[in-house]
Amino acid sequence: MAPPAAIRWLAVVSSLFLFQLITPSTAIYCDEDDCYDLLGVTQSANSSEIKKAYYKLSLKHHPDKNPDPESKKLFVKIANAYEILKDEASREQYDYAIAHPEEVFYNTARYYQAYYGHKTDPRAVLVGLLLILSAFQYLNQWTRYNQAVDMVKKTPAYKNRLRALELERTGGTTNKKKSNRQMNKKVEEDLGSELELQINGAEQPSMWDLLGVRFILLPYTIGKLLLWCGCWFWRYNVRKAPYTWDDASYLTRRSLGAPIDGWRNLDESRKEDLIHKRLWEKANLESYLADMRKESKRRR
Repeated sequence: MAPPAAIRWLAVVSSLFLFQLITPSTAIYCDEDDCYDLLGVTQSANSSEIKKAYYKLSLKHHPDKNPDPESKKLFVKIANAYEILKDEASREQYDYAIAHPEEVFYNTARYYQAYYGHKTDPRAVLVGLLLILSAFQYLNQWTRYNQAVDMVKKTPAYKNRLRALELERTGGTTNKKKSNRQMNKKVEEDLGSELELQINGAEQPSMWDLLGVRFILLPYTIGKLLLWCGCWFWRYNVRKAPYTWDDASYLTRRSLGAPIDGWRNLDESRKEDLIHKRLWEKANLESYLADMRKESKRRR
């Protein structure tokens, strides 16, 4: 372990090094120069004096008036200084940076917020962000789907179904006029269109699932949800009506915490059995889970 004295010296050296790396907050306005000095005015000068000083210097150092390269560079600095000092808000920020040079990060943040933040419409930023996220989402879904299809095509079950479909379409015989490669390719394309509906967890991307579309339809979705909640409350809490099959199915799925895709692919007889158990009632759910745990232990 390093001695305390060495640690203190290391902290001091690190602080000095970090201090040297940090650019003074006033430098983001006119580099290493003073904006007032560039225009030849004092910090107490009014707008009219600043404007007169700028026009006087611009006539002297404008590239059309003075071909000297150094004069051109000076004109760029003068024009930048004038842009900062002619605006009351930016001048106030610059004066604050001069008075409080120790607040480097605060002054830098105010500068970039003033000069770049207001130039971008927040609505345009939101639309652009949604478009980018939607594009990445769409590409990711397509990638997952294509990977799933490729994996399915490599399974023996897929190859067996491919042969069965080929025999079914050829009547149990092979067409000698066409090559096996051509026939297999056509059959594979036909079978692939059927398999697209059987790949769970990697469905084809849908425009309705994209973030941008969902955001646009958010008011409609919220209104639809409120209407559904109101109808549910009136039907089952006020009128005490019995649950419909779809609503009982929804309650059962929610009680079991089953995903929508998994519930849809469940056997109908199994669904019916679960719904009849009325698992949305706490006692029935606890009893069902206890039976499932016992069955799991018995099979071990």
